Amino acid sequence: MEREKRFANGQIVSSQRGNILTYYFKTGVVKATGPVLGDQQMDGTWVFYRENGMLWQEGHFKAGEKHGRWIRYDKSGQLEYEAEFSFGKEARKQLY
Repeated sequence: MEREKRFANGQIVSSQRGNILTYYFKTGVVKATGPVLGDQQMDGTWVFYRENGMLWQEGHFKAGEKHGRWIRYDKSGQLEYEAEFSFGKEARKQLY
């Protein structure tokens, strides 16, 4: 299954290929990408980017909720923090 949504300027907002959903900034740069369940809930490892294309954060979802390890990077690409989530609730956080 392939689906696309577009901004008024024609740029893609989101696209789905199989169970992989990708969101875009208005500039066309990928904003976030990862797997979804049939009802469009995020499920599995997702990767998020800044508008300049740099990696911002990555983490795991389970049925639409943060679950498992999450890591975030600052604007210079350095590790900012690591966190562990359990069904949407932060269980542990390590700042760097």
